Amino acid sequence: MVECGVANFVLPGQGESGDHHLVCCNRNGILVAAIDGIGHGEEAANASKAAAALLRSSADEPIISLVERCHERLRATRGVVLSLAFIDPEHGMMTWLGVGNVQGVLMRADAKKGNVRESLLLRAGVVGSQLPALQAAVLRIVQGDTLFFATDGVRSDFSVSLSARENPQRAADRILEHYGSGNDDALILVARLTGINP
Repeated sequence: MVECGVANFVLPGQGESGDHHLVCCNRNGILVAAIDGIGHGEEAANASKAAAALLRSSADEPIISLVERCHERLRATRGVVLSLAFIDPEHGMMTWLGVGNVQGVLMRADAKKGNVRESLLLRAGVVGSQLPALQAAVLRIVQGDTLFFATDGVRSDFSVSLSARENPQRAADRILEHYGSGNDDALILVARLTGINP
């Protein structure tokens, strides 16, 4: 139902990345998330892995509930910023939400029907520390629409280079190569929607 590509950069000198991703299918649809642990190194990685584990185990819950549960679970950690989307292929709908600075962009496969690019509205805060008022946005989606999530190790101008037609793994690798800052962990997650009902 989705074709994915992921590219990761670990800050030199660190054993592992504090940035993690999740693509999880369940009976109702697909949960996609990009998670950035605050800071870098082992503590950041532990926080982002804890968030990913909770999201995976509860993927059929509404995304606002998921973020609230992550907030409670991560109180003893550094916390994370994250963006996540729930894709409902049967009804052709996507619900998405972002806390912090993990950028989200949806590129439309059919540019003739209005906006080619939709950007996720991000709310300032840290999951596990300062949770803002949460409000998810719902978008209609069609076959071939492509979702991009990028953590803050990727420069924000990456979105000018996006296409819904590029192979997801090639797109992730290209964005990291050309737009990675090199001074922080970085993660690009690209998910093309291939199983949407017309």
